[in-house]
Amino acid sequence: MQTYHYARAATLEEAVRLATPTDPHEQVRFLAGGTTLVDLMKLDIETPSHVVDINHLGLDQIEVSPDGRTHIGALVRNADLARHERIAAQYPVLAQALLAGASAQLRNMATTSGNLLQRTRCVYFRDRATRCNKRNPGSGCDAIGGHNRNLAILGTSEHCIASNPSDMNVALMALDATVHVQGSDGARDIALRDFYLLPGDTPHRETVLRTGELITHVSLPPIAPGTRSLYTKLRDRASYEFALASAAVVLQTRDGHIVSAGVALGGVGTRPWHCPHAEQVLIGQAASAGLYRQAAQTALQDAIAQSENGFKIELARRCLVHTLSTTLPPQ
Repeated sequence: MQTYHYARAATLEEAVRLATPTDPHEQVRFLAGGTTLVDLMKLDIETPSHVVDINHLGLDQIEVSPDGRTHIGALVRNADLARHERIAAQYPVLAQALLAGASAQLRNMATTSGNLLQRTRCVYFRDRATRCNKRNPGSGCDAIGGHNRNLAILGTSEHCIASNPSDMNVALMALDATVHVQGSDGARDIALRDFYLLPGDTPHRETVLRTGELITHVSLPPIAPGTRSLYTKLRDRASYEFALASAAVVLQTRDGHIVSAGVALGGVGTRPWHCPHAEQVLIGQAASAGLYRQAAQTALQDAIAQSENGFKIELARRCLVHTLSTTLPPQ
């Protein structure tokens, strides 16, 4: 691990100031739970010159605003979020996704904001002896044609096929969450569906966050009557494993028909994968096995298999059909 300057921020304003370097060559990282950052610093993948500890800013509450939105602080621990009474009752897909992720020990440390910024588990990204455009732009991608069984089939490019590893963010994508940030230019709100960038030819740029911006909280829209939700995760073993494919579904029904739908996939995309075309297939229709197969086919229609992960296309389809069928059984 390289040496770095450590600072503990006492206020939100101080955190933003400390994270806005005067030297453009300096790299600054916020420290929350540290479950990803510290690992990557030990591997010499993340090499910040400054680390700003934000654990004393008090961003650890779950609150409901007058308009009915649920606000989740950036420092709410995953374990606390999953077990929160309102989250479990109103947003079960989120609680299920959190409990499917990592281990109990990691959930006790990991935070909402840290999970939003969780980096890929691609073995080439984490090995400095290999070529990786995400880690070293322009160097190439050894995952293409290499060991890519766990990597992405959606949103890939000739420069990067790394998959996003998060469970929580798949559920947040289906719930149409909003990310709230604070920077030197003030506050702004970013729809989660606009938060992540596709790799294209700049895979090292993963989100729309600007230098020095700090996530303060995430907000969820109120749940309408008649809404059901579910998260399904398929993996090689039952615990402490990343998804080969996962699905988050949020369906609102009225008079036997689906009136709104949120659909997202995990384990298969270069970002938590929102499926708007599959949602359009579902809306206005009555639940049926054929409808669900059509939605799943649509969700995976742009998938591109790599040398070892072609099985993920059918696996993700079946995962989504199962999740839809369990959430709202066919009539």
